[in-house]
Amino acid sequence: MQNHKTSESVTTDTSYKSWAERNGFSDWALALLWIIAAFILFQVTASVVAIALMLMKGGISANANEMMTQLTENLDLLFIGNSAGQILFLGLATWFFTRLHSSKEGRNSFLRFKIPPNTLRKSAITIVLIIAIQPTIWFLSWINALLPVPEMFSNMQNTQMQMIENYLRGDHMLVLTLFHVALVPAICEETLYRGYVMSAFQKSWGIWPAIIISGLLFGLYHVQLSNLIPLATLGMLFAYLTWITESILPAIVAHLVNNGGSVLVGTYYPESAFAEITPETMPPLWAVIISLLISAYIVYWLYDQNKKSIA
Repeated sequence: MQNHKTSESVTTDTSYKSWAERNGFSDWALALLWIIAAFILFQVTASVVAIALMLMKGGISANANEMMTQLTENLDLLFIGNSAGQILFLGLATWFFTRLHSSKEGRNSFLRFKIPPNTLRKSAITIVLIIAIQPTIWFLSWINALLPVPEMFSNMQNTQMQMIENYLRGDHMLVLTLFHVALVPAICEETLYRGYVMSAFQKSWGIWPAIIISGLLFGLYHVQLSNLIPLATLGMLFAYLTWITESILPAIVAHLVNNGGSVLVGTYYPESAFAEITPETMPPLWAVIISLLISAYIVYWLYDQNKKSIA
């Protein structure tokens, strides 16, 4: 089964030699270089756009404390800059960069931009999966809280969370927030990690290393060490969904529901959404067990459906 997926999902023309193959580059090495480049370009673009918008709005202070206050008060401008960087580099530039690994005609197949039969049905099932798995993700966050994290990373994440909490507690346009925090990342991050990175690593090392590594890289991309375990787990789950459905659409839907749900909970139930996770705040064990059982059943059901379709 693995061989079937490796040959058919990544490329549809086995006689075609990509630019990477013709020039002796490993697919995984190019993917790793592009992740680093895309991340830097995305961050620079996001910062430049946000600063430009703030200057147009009324200027920005040179004082570090005052600048932080301005950024907190203008988080909507940061969201615009963030979306611009993601669309340009995680999305569009990744689509062009994929040509180093695939023919022009095979690029969409490489990125898994396709909708096989029953994909919409399976996408609907992933919505149930993402909702069901939330107590497990909460439990993994609790485990992560037990691990020591360098103070610099902890302070940075606390600052980010405080800014987001203040924004969601304030008067914001929910539709725009969902666009910037849920829709854009769901499309662009999935294009990069489950479309491009996973396929590149799959060509080099096979599907299971590709699922695990793409998930870990996705977790590290968020630069939140105190939240790395749940983020990497979600990344691996999105990768599994992409592989087992042979389409990136279910992962996009799952990502959208996960981020969108966080925005909705943070907007309407901020006390629950931003409650501090400490070693003392373990989630109810019964909820975690039920979450694991339902999630495992859906994961197996998707596997079984895929097995029947290629039998």
